[in-house]
Amino acid sequence: MEINGLKMLSKKNRIKDKRLIKKILKKGRRVKFGYLLFKYLPSEEENSKFAFIVSKKVSKKAVVRNKIKRQLSEILRTNLANFPIKVNGVFIALPGIGELDFAQKKENLFQVLKAIKK
Repeated sequence: MEINGLKMLSKKNRIKDKRLIKKILKKGRRVKFGYLLFKYLPSEEENSKFAFIVSKKVSKKAVVRNKIKRQLSEILRTNLANFPIKVNGVFIALPGIGELDFAQKKENLFQVLKAIKK
């Protein structure tokens, strides 16, 4: 599916199970860079799976929060092949990410991926 020129992350790479998200948030390892926090657990599944959380602390407007989710999803989708390990992970956007442009968000996400490789 395509929205405003951005394609969505495929269903096989999305976490929809709220129990899994809670488990990742509670027990997962964490990596933070700039305005992006990534919590993850190793996965035995064939594909890595991801979810995005953008709280009302980032923006009161749902339009802005959804735009941030779509942008992060697009960055991840186009660079999924570069993802270092099979994980189930949750990207959490922190307040201030709304002021960053697309390139800066991309850099934040790449720095998180770099930290996971270590």
